[in-house]
Amino acid sequence: MRLYLVQHGDAVPETESPDRPLSGKGRKDVGRIAAFLARSNVRVARVLHSGKTRARDTALLLSQTLGPSGVVEEAAGGLAPGDSTDALFAAAEGWSQGTLDVMVVGHQPFMGRMVARLIGGVPDGTLVQFQPGSVVCMERASPDAGWMIAWMVRPELLGG
Repeated sequence: MRLYLVQHGDAVPETESPDRPLSGKGRKDVGRIAAFLARSNVRVARVLHSGKTRARDTALLLSQTLGPSGVVEEAAGGLAPGDSTDALFAAAEGWSQGTLDVMVVGHQPFMGRMVARLIGGVPDGTLVQFQPGSVVCMERASPDAGWMIAWMVRPELLGG
């Protein structure tokens, strides 16, 4: 089972729009990431997001390319920047019992703390440096095995 943790793409400043939708750069970066992931045969059964406009926009762009056909779900809570990792950690433990891959789109510093929690059980640690549009692929071979980082990609690596 794979769990893809994604930081939303670059967003417009709050002074420009209080909802903070993706900027042109954010849309371009997320589009390049989606195309790269599709070429790498990444497919997901579910795409969840925080409910904030920039996360929803990112989730929609990714799901149009990676599945499930532009359908995204707003998480019941727990993905905002300062939220506890407890809810997503518990959900991921349940998902890892299945074979379907899941993508979660959220915010920093939450996503970085989530990686640290899955890897080492440390809820406030930092193991990877996210930037807008980054994807970390977490992998678990079996429910009894621990989570590990399979790979990470950031928009800057794809050029353009």
